[in-house]
Amino acid sequence: MPNLSLLLSQLFNGLALGTLLALISTGLTIILGTLGVLNFAHGALFMVGAYVGYAVMQATHSFVLAVACGALFVLVLGVIIERGLIRLYYDRPPEDQILMTFGLGIVIVEVVRLLFGGISRRMAVPDWGNGIFNMGFMIYPKYRLIVMVIVAVTLLILYLVLYRTRLGLVVRAGIEDQRMVGMLGLNVQRTFMVVFGLGAMAAGYAGAIDAPIVSVTPDMGEQVLVESFVVVVIGGLGSFPGAILGGLIAGEIISLTSMFNPAYSQVMLYAAMALVLVLRPQGLFGQEGRE
Repeated sequence: MPNLSLLLSQLFNGLALGTLLALISTGLTIILGTLGVLNFAHGALFMVGAYVGYAVMQATHSFVLAVACGALFVLVLGVIIERGLIRLYYDRPPEDQILMTFGLGIVIVEVVRLLFGGISRRMAVPDWGNGIFNMGFMIYPKYRLIVMVIVAVTLLILYLVLYRTRLGLVVRAGIEDQRMVGMLGLNVQRTFMVVFGLGAMAAGYAGAIDAPIVSVTPDMGEQVLVESFVVVVIGGLGSFPGAILGGLIAGEIISLTSMFNPAYSQVMLYAAMALVLVLRPQGLFGQEGRE
């Protein structure tokens, strides 16, 4: 049996992973809920954010600039993708959207592999994030604690944007009823572009923040994409609180299961998703009947 120190360490690892999954899934669930698009390129956008952050960090040694550039680059990329490709598929069957975004993700991954090669890269931890922090009952890597704080603040800002601004009101109305938003005279197409850009930016921002913790490789977004979809299913389609709670649940399941046997961490995650689908098909915070 694991000792208390190991249990606490894994609980904090699960919290760090969970907050990051919550941030990535927030972008995914907003896009899915508002646009109705299953964006299978979301993991690739996460990876692009990590690579841009890595490249800027190598050139400037500024972590803040690296994260800002990673997020902004993916924001612009997301807007270009929405205007040039995604909007052509709004009225197409879901399977067409899935195939298109899946193919787009492959193209993005291969372009990055062509530019940077397949060798894994390591983004340096900023000087103020190096070392460990003594919490009295355990010691823990300082950067992981800082990541939790950064992500928590970012989620709070996203909450304020979604629930305290006019843009957020339109986005939430679009999640409930896209046709009604259009009938009210609002520019739905522009809203869709902004929503897709913000959702993509959340993925790129998370990728840049996560880059000092993991190895930066062209395939790093695959696992994140799968886990993010599980989070959306657990939390409920289009639900911001659901993405946060789902992310935390997923992070703790993966981390605590890994403490006993890492091979079963993904199995337990899917088992939890299946249990939620049986007991509450719309997810923990989803609304019944929402498509």
